Amino acid sequence: QVQLVESGGGLVQAGGSLRLSCAASGRTFSMSTMGWFRQAPGKEREFVAAISWSGGSTYYKDSVKGRFTISRDNAKNTVYLQMNSLKPEDTAVYYCAVAYSSSRYSVYSSSRYDNWGQGTQVTVSS
Repeated sequence: QVQLVESGGGLVQAGGSLRLSCAASGRTFSMSTMGWFRQAPGKEREFVAAISWSGGSTYYKDSVKGRFTISRDNAKNTVYLQMNSLKPEDTAVYYCAVAYSSSRYSVYSSSRYDNWGQGTQVTVSS
């Protein structure tokens, strides 16, 4: 199975930017759908963005559209989340996840994904 390690989190002021990275190792990465989720204190984990294995299709939570961009580099086994115009409500632990194959669950559902990283903290101050 794929092992995932996130990095790039930190503390940033509102309006600032961060780029998260998720490095994958193990099973074939290039054929997998990748997703980013986040979980704020006291809240459920929620979908943020996803990208198809080719990078040809991307999906976003409505509140991050136009501010966040998901991308991948299959040669480097890495998926990225560029986050611009950050807001305090973006504060959360961000997780990347891998879906090995298609299923009845959509890319927006955490049930679609088979493995998860350990998470990286993003804190946006006002």
